[in-house]
Amino acid sequence: MNTAANRTTRRRAAVAVVAVMAVVAVFVVRLVSIQIVQADTLNAESFDKLSAETTSYGLRGDIVDEDGTVLATTVLRYDVTASPKSVTDFERTGDDGKSVDVTALQAAGEVAAIIGQTPEQVYGILTADPSSNHVVVVTGIDVDAFRAIRDLEIPWLYYESNPVRTYPNGAVAGSVVGFMGEDPDADPNAADPAEAPGESEVGVSGVEQMQNQCLTGTDGVETYERGADGVAIPGSSETVVQAQQGGTAVLTLDSDLQWFSQQTLLARIQETGAAWGTVVVQEVKTGKLLAVADYPSVDPNDVDATPADQRGSIAFQSPFEPGSTFKALTAASVLDAGLADVGTQVEAPFIYTDANGASTRDSEFHVDPLRLTFAGVMQESSNTGTAMLGELLSSQQRYDYIEKFHMTKPSEVGFPAESGGILAPWQDWDDQTNLTTTFGQGVSNTAIQIASLYQTLGNGGVRLPVQLLEGCKAEDGTMTGAPDATGEQIVPSTVSTDVVNMLETVVSGGYASKELSIPGYRVAAKTGTAQMSDGSGAYGDSYITSVAGLAPAEDPQYVVSVTIAKPVTIESALAAAPVFQKIMSQVLKEKRVLPSTVPSPDLPTTY
Repeated sequence: MNTAANRTTRRRAAVAVVAVMAVVAVFVVRLVSIQIVQADTLNAESFDKLSAETTSYGLRGDIVDEDGTVLATTVLRYDVTASPKSVTDFERTGDDGKSVDVTALQAAGEVAAIIGQTPEQVYGILTADPSSNHVVVVTGIDVDAFRAIRDLEIPWLYYESNPVRTYPNGAVAGSVVGFMGEDPDADPNAADPAEAPGESEVGVSGVEQMQNQCLTGTDGVETYERGADGVAIPGSSETVVQAQQGGTAVLTLDSDLQWFSQQTLLARIQETGAAWGTVVVQEVKTGKLLAVADYPSVDPNDVDATPADQRGSIAFQSPFEPGSTFKALTAASVLDAGLADVGTQVEAPFIYTDANGASTRDSEFHVDPLRLTFAGVMQESSNTGTAMLGELLSSQQRYDYIEKFHMTKPSEVGFPAESGGILAPWQDWDDQTNLTTTFGQGVSNTAIQIASLYQTLGNGGVRLPVQLLEGCKAEDGTMTGAPDATGEQIVPSTVSTDVVNMLETVVSGGYASKELSIPGYRVAAKTGTAQMSDGSGAYGDSYITSVAGLAPAEDPQYVVSVTIAKPVTIESALAAAPVFQKIMSQVLKEKRVLPSTVPSPDLPTTY
């Protein structure tokens, strides 16, 4: 009996041992599978469940003026979100180091006080769907509000940063600086538009578009680990891809002078009831643009407030028939060809008809022909005298000179949609166009081109590339993309000096002398009043009035060119002249240009 019982006991023990060994073997195999065979896969799955990825923004670079004044910049705005299913009471360490119980309603009230809402509103957002894992509490708050909420240390709140483009000076240089818009190259079929190529917005106008490559930053990637409650574990953040900030586009503009030019232009347009206008200020010795004022001008902070057809830069993009300011080019061409000099005498009739039957007339009636020198033709702004002298050149010669002065191509700035002017090939000119192009009708130019013409004449006949951009400055301070500043001799310095001297007689003795003169300085300028097209190929009843000039005339430093279109109360260049005088005076004062000490040449204007 005992022997049988012992054998039974041994069998049971053996079975138990085998069973235990089998269970252990299963655990060992499973353990090996988990820790060795599936280790990488399981670790990756675990990491994916506990880790999260976030974007670190490579902010778009600034646009600044010559002195570093910010015209466009990017700031971060913040969105606050919450996990409603995690919204509970929590403990907070007080100032005395002791733990304080904070209810969800109290926390909601603290947030509400910062964002300007009621506790009930915020608490309602948090508790509307207790099963939800995500709800937006507030969007677009500034950094101060973000920091205040973050410092509350509410564990179930989360924060996302978003870059926002802003323009501190509003409409000052707005049409030149430009603005942002939807990326035309973005994939419209992307599941998440924010992850489409060319994420969010890009520059679509002005310098924002022109320097988009310089300004655009490259976003980075950061990862962090989350606890079981979904809350980020402090100190777990890791940069996977470093964000790269965009470069700074440094402009040649003087923001103070830009503001003054826009204000002066606006005031005069309101006085005269005009439709639009421009002011261009350019440095003679460098070709740099110091101010490019347009009216109307867009405020890049509120683009939709400006009609779509008024958001660009008129000075760069809208050519017009310049009228008599163009006569300076005709004078330089005739003098350079050796066909006349400043004292060449002309009997200018009120109406002039050339050999082909084309005719023109002076703006003011006179019975007898005016006995004028070439200088006098400029001073009186005689259309008939200019036509007679201009026709000393063949049509092809005049076209070639117009082209030589770069009046048929966009400037070197590369401004988006910049116009190169409008001029038909000389072979296509009819008899009337052949005549009127001598005094600035039948040809269209931009305000930038007119300023460049006068820069050339003021710089000893050397045309310098028009410059709006100094370059693109990287984070380390290195500058790239500086424009070529190589000059081109268009006419000899003797010719340009003669033209400037003739233009000085306009200021010293012309009909707008009072409105153009600046005490203490010699000024050379030309007025212009051109008929505007009625849109059907004929001239209408509206005018473009303009003044372009240089100072000091004995050694020109600055060009100011003013255009005012469709003035109502004054339809002559007197609409634009006071703007020229005020802005040129401001330029000379701001740049501390010494008054003239050399007397003007005594050029005869009549005989």
